[in-house]
Amino acid sequence: MRFIQVLPLLPLASAFVITEPHVFESIDKTRKTVVDETQGVIGKAQHVLDDAFAKAFDGLKDLGDKAHHKIHETGCDVDSWLEGSSFEEYQQFFDDSDHPHHPPHDKPHHPPHHGRPHHPPHHEKPNQTVYELISKSKYTTKLAKLVDEFPDLVDKLNSTKANYTIFAPTDEAFEKIPDHGKKPSKEILEKVLLYHVADGFYPAGRVLHSYTIPTLLEPELLGHQQRLTVRVTLKGPTINFYSKLVAVNIFGTNGVIHGVDHIILPPPQVATIVDLLPGEFSTLELALTKTGLFNKINSTDYPHNGGTFFAPSNFAFKKLGPRANAFLFSQYGLKYLKALLEYHIVVDQTLYSDAFFDQSGEDEEETDDYRNFHVDLPTILKGKYLSVDSARYGPFVEIRINAFSRVTIHDGVASDGVIQVVSDVLIPPKTEGAERVYWTGDELSVDDLKERLAPFIDENLEL
Repeated sequence: MRFIQVLPLLPLASAFVITEPHVFESIDKTRKTVVDETQGVIGKAQHVLDDAFAKAFDGLKDLGDKAHHKIHETGCDVDSWLEGSSFEEYQQFFDDSDHPHHPPHDKPHHPPHHGRPHHPPHHEKPNQTVYELISKSKYTTKLAKLVDEFPDLVDKLNSTKANYTIFAPTDEAFEKIPDHGKKPSKEILEKVLLYHVADGFYPAGRVLHSYTIPTLLEPELLGHQQRLTVRVTLKGPTINFYSKLVAVNIFGTNGVIHGVDHIILPPPQVATIVDLLPGEFSTLELALTKTGLFNKINSTDYPHNGGTFFAPSNFAFKKLGPRANAFLFSQYGLKYLKALLEYHIVVDQTLYSDAFFDQSGEDEEETDDYRNFHVDLPTILKGKYLSVDSARYGPFVEIRINAFSRVTIHDGVASDGVIQVVSDVLIPPKTEGAERVYWTGDELSVDDLKERLAPFIDENLEL
């Protein structure tokens, strides 16, 4: 599946944010998708969810497109993972901008708000918790039934000691699960439910100002809270690229609820995502398999606390040129190919667009300037770092690697890290005198490629 014919500005659309909830009403009207502007809880609070969902569903009754209603067995609709971005080149508006050289935080840049909720102005104060609202709504009966199986979660969502944001799948969302599917184990169900609860107060405006949002789920190989990815795509505002927001800002005494039209299932591992997208990553998967790295990144025998995989697409490999590719995938070039791939893998340091987690044990300088930062990430290629610059310009975000390659799809969340799709295969710099010379996109000769990789083919670090 290729997305190269998508509108040139689609990558910009994927990064666009909307500051006010009422703007939702103008989104995607050709498909009659209505997002309720709920600014407060009025009248009988037990009916507030019903009112919000009823208005949303009035616009969804005629929706006949079922293409986006599938759920992969792996736990997420990864086909939709690409729909908010394009792999094609698009004009860069900010090439001459300076990027302050500041490393990002080793904690989320937007820490969750704890304590009592700070509610926007509305007609009357809410008088029920987010759990009570869900349990009394006729549109979330299936979600409430599952939550009731976990007393600890019920207590948490009933407590007013902290704020929580629930992305609540409607009963119709549950109907998209195949009839022949078996009920998951209680352990899996708990993980799914925790992944729908954000750790903090995220009203609509804050959701759409975020690129990722932390949840209560903490995978073993990630080392921090699993995050949700927020995008505005051609389908409208989505969570994890496929679950669409259908109602927003239903406030309770201890948080806020947003309705979604798909169950948001925890993402699989990085290797599984690559495997499920052959239309974009078949060359990368072949390279990982031939070098033995696919089994390593997909195995629990190599424990790590998160990581960042800068994944080149098929088009990125094509840009290397036929001679370089023929050499790399030949019997004589596999050791060079392995070194090249290891230059794309960072372990124990997870870099999102708006958060950075460093579990490497090294002390990191912190800065409050999360909008522009520079960080050097150590790869598993011995002694080689990736120079990463990130900058925001209003609603847009741009991430560049080695001052050249762009991240074209950012924040592909996984259970063991994050995938940042890059526009080019990343080539280690070579040293000429006292200067490091980075590759800038020209077709590489085999000799130049070998010269850059030769120092590392026998000294690669193990995962």
